[in-house]
Amino acid sequence: MSSKRLDQNPQFVSNHNKSMTDLIQHLELNTGANPKGTVIWMHGLGADCWDFVPIVKELGVPQELPLRFIFPQAPLRPITINGGHVMPGWYDISMAELERKADESGIRASQAEIDRLIERERSRGIEADKIILAGFSQGGAIALQCGLRSKHQLGGIMALSTYLTLADSLGTEKTLANANIPILMAHGTQDPVVPLSLARTSKATLASHGYQVEWREYPMQHAVCGAEIEDVTTWLDKRFHSPILIAR
Repeated sequence: MSSKRLDQNPQFVSNHNKSMTDLIQHLELNTGANPKGTVIWMHGLGADCWDFVPIVKELGVPQELPLRFIFPQAPLRPITINGGHVMPGWYDISMAELERKADESGIRASQAEIDRLIERERSRGIEADKIILAGFSQGGAIALQCGLRSKHQLGGIMALSTYLTLADSLGTEKTLANANIPILMAHGTQDPVVPLSLARTSKATLASHGYQVEWREYPMQHAVCGAEIEDVTTWLDKRFHSPILIAR
């Protein structure tokens, strides 16, 4: 698989031949040759893997720290709350109270897909602690689901406009490897899709399990704003921009 620099088109990787890749469909975008870290970024319900590609340029990744951004494509599935309409989704949603009647099988299936991407990155020479899981809305829920349960010590979790799923099982499934994983949660104060109260409850639940959450709120709805991108840039810089990493 050839590298693609930031000024080139992202590379679409198909999963049509599962015997070759066994990976979910995804886009890859490298900010330079020989990436020293990876961000796996999941889109929200009804969106696609192209959704957050434009943000990469806004992050201002330094030339001395090339990164690989992977944008997985959620599978098409009927979404109950949307009248069974088929759309890209990481799991089904059956009711407005998002935390109730969770689609456990869908969540765990998506978790397994992201776990495979993590393993592939490790096989390409990216150490686990240089892999960040990121996501928006449903994608952020999957980032939390995977990151807190990963057997590998990951570099961090970035959860935007989202909430914690399968919270009841976290106590028995969380891993010691990620007990101190850096977590950024950011949310709009006027979000009509994922209520701010639900996100705050998720943050409190994480705190009750001993996680340190960096929390941000913005005067916006279910979206991403400029101030948030600035905070994401700062947070990613803390995770990646170290003399040890740059020297590798």
